[in-house]
Amino acid sequence: MIKNYLTLAWRNLKKSKVFSFINIMGLTVGLTASFLIFVYVCFELSYDAFHAKADRTYRLVADIKTPTETINANGPSWAVPPNVIDEFGEVEAFVRFTRADFVVKRDEVQFQEDECAFADSVFLSVFDFPLLEGDAKTALKEPFSMVLSESSAKKYFGSDNAVGQTLHVGQEQLPVTVTGIMKDMPENTRLKADMVVSMTTLTQKLNAGLDEQWGNYGSEAYLLLRAGTQADGLQAKFPDFLEKRNGSEMKQSQMFVTLFLEPIKEVYLYSTRDGSNVGNINNVYIFSIVAVFILLIAAFNFINLTTARSAERAKEVGIRKVVGAAKPQLIKQFLGDSILLCLIAFVFALGFTFALLPLFNYLAGKQVSMILFANPGYIGILFLAAICVGLLAGIYPALVLSGFRPVAVLKGRFASGTRGIFLRKALVVIQFTISIALIFGTVIVYNQMRYMRNRDLGFDKEQTLVIDTKGSPAKEAFKQALAHIPAVKATALSGSVPGGGNPGAYSEIENSHGDLQIANLDLYFVDFDYLDLYGIDVVAGRGFSRDFATDSTQAMVVNEAAVSLFGYHSPNEAIGKRFKQWGREGTIVGVVKDFHFRGLQGKIKPLTMRIEPGSWNLVSVKLTAGNLPATMAAIEKEWKTAVPNLPFTYFFLDEYFNRQYRSEEQFGRLFVNFAVLAIFISCLGLFGLASYSTAQRVKEIGIRKVLGASIADIVQMLSSDFIKLVLVAIGIALPVAWWAMHRWLTDFAYHINIQWWVFAAAGITAIAIAVLTVSWQAIRAAVANPVDSLRDE
Repeated sequence: MIKNYLTLAWRNLKKSKVFSFINIMGLTVGLTASFLIFVYVCFELSYDAFHAKADRTYRLVADIKTPTETINANGPSWAVPPNVIDEFGEVEAFVRFTRADFVVKRDEVQFQEDECAFADSVFLSVFDFPLLEGDAKTALKEPFSMVLSESSAKKYFGSDNAVGQTLHVGQEQLPVTVTGIMKDMPENTRLKADMVVSMTTLTQKLNAGLDEQWGNYGSEAYLLLRAGTQADGLQAKFPDFLEKRNGSEMKQSQMFVTLFLEPIKEVYLYSTRDGSNVGNINNVYIFSIVAVFILLIAAFNFINLTTARSAERAKEVGIRKVVGAAKPQLIKQFLGDSILLCLIAFVFALGFTFALLPLFNYLAGKQVSMILFANPGYIGILFLAAICVGLLAGIYPALVLSGFRPVAVLKGRFASGTRGIFLRKALVVIQFTISIALIFGTVIVYNQMRYMRNRDLGFDKEQTLVIDTKGSPAKEAFKQALAHIPAVKATALSGSVPGGGNPGAYSEIENSHGDLQIANLDLYFVDFDYLDLYGIDVVAGRGFSRDFATDSTQAMVVNEAAVSLFGYHSPNEAIGKRFKQWGREGTIVGVVKDFHFRGLQGKIKPLTMRIEPGSWNLVSVKLTAGNLPATMAAIEKEWKTAVPNLPFTYFFLDEYFNRQYRSEEQFGRLFVNFAVLAIFISCLGLFGLASYSTAQRVKEIGIRKVLGASIADIVQMLSSDFIKLVLVAIGIALPVAWWAMHRWLTDFAYHINIQWWVFAAAGITAIAIAVLTVSWQAIRAAVANPVDSLRDE
């Protein structure tokens, strides 16, 4: 019997090639889009979930409350983890993980390595990064020991055995011994590194005493809890622990710390402490909903296309019933047709998913692993999803087609009733409601991304080259040498540039009441030329000047946000006020206009600037537009003369700054592409309903033409019903879409306002799409010969 159903289904597919192609294409597109989203969502949810001890591993983070703000740090102070394991038996091990970048040299070969880290000795025991060579328990135990990734080992040592070899690291060219080779870390981990150096190198040799510093923050920390330990119970003990170990220091500094535990499997998607360096669970929810919408649209599209073809199969059903076919048999046959179509679409969708995964990786901005999709369990889930779509999409057409009365259909009267017409129209309304909402969302996402790229940031980032000197003593000589290159307009030295990292500094600044107010403030170390090069406006007082000898030791410049923080009503009131910061004392000499030194996701924070030559490592170079390759060659030549022992590493500030928006831009690209696919499938559904409606009214059209109706009249008659459906969809979609996108925009401190024209654009676009989709069928019916339309068999 099953073989018979499949044979009949296959014959029907071959008989109606165009119908089959359109139906399979709609299902294939819907399934492919959903499969890609499924793989993406699974990948996002898998971050650091592959570790065998992940259920017992937590990141230790801190909230630091000062008199002016609460700082959400992504790690505790350096002294906390060693003291935690001494205090609490519930903690089996701790791992501190500090990201770094090194200049690494072997013989005459050297590279700038950005994916580096320091980690405690149990790093490879707590986390599952398998070693190919070496002992996981001892590889990171001794100072000046290092574990390389497999690709890094090949990069420096080729086919030679790297274990036991020495690399020279940092500007000081410190000899570090390779003690292990690990597999390249997977993409779905936050603890990404190609080189891991023992933490004892940092805490015992490079910065001895770091383990005893309670006020120094700069490392992530992870705790492995013993089996059966409740994280909430341990977290509740932290306040007493901090009071006992560090209470007096907290009171003295007026910086009160609260510790929290974050499950490692939730850090990537749920934590907000790492800025743009993490994922976003809301994006996962959004794409999951989009996947469900696309599957529903594909199913609705299938229903409409199948019922549109019911006119062709009505007589077949009538004849089968006359010769004895029961309704359950017909339902099974039509469900078999539906499932067969879905299985064919499933096979095509698998192929397209594999083929499109590289493009999808480009749009997503990450290498979503093929291994995830090759997992038999995931294939099984996708297969069941396809079967469910087939059943969902086929059940209504099966009931409709199997329910035709033989006497009626054999006379040519095969209408499925008003309830069937209402359902089909309702499906089109739902499809276009989703599509219009996606059109609206696409416009908002695009305009927010454009706004973020083009907004006035308060400084000039164009034509700015930034070169990392790694703090070389020759940095000032190199800066002066660049002044002789004609294409170089200006140069400046600093420790930070907008969009990059900068230290937070424990500060005391005189407030409006005359008291020294404690605050943790962002700090830029700059030179005398920095403000001019970046075009940062001074709104009160003055900038740094070589004419004032004390500027290099006793002067500070702050931004407007800092002025407000300390209670001043105008920038001029802050001039001459006292400050103490990191061992320096002096007065505020100038106030600069607020500029977006951290991007647009958050409000502009208070910022301080000081002259500190020992902390300059970046050279900013303002270039003229012109022959860039020749200019870069001239700059590199000066670099090799001034700093011959370091690689020439640089970036352009506009590109560097815009990297902060990378996750938002990736979200926007994916959202737009999936929205287009959803709209395309909706158009197929509308095409199906137009076909069905035209087939139902073919004799009416013939009679109208005989009575003198023009082609335009016929097209208008057939199109008007669908335009009404789209108008209903617009009325439903736009308020819902406005609410959803308004919520999305609130994640940005600076964002666009939703203008009235966005509503109009979404509505007009939907109507235009509907008219174009329906017009082909309407025109085809309108130009048909009425003699053929009125002829009956």
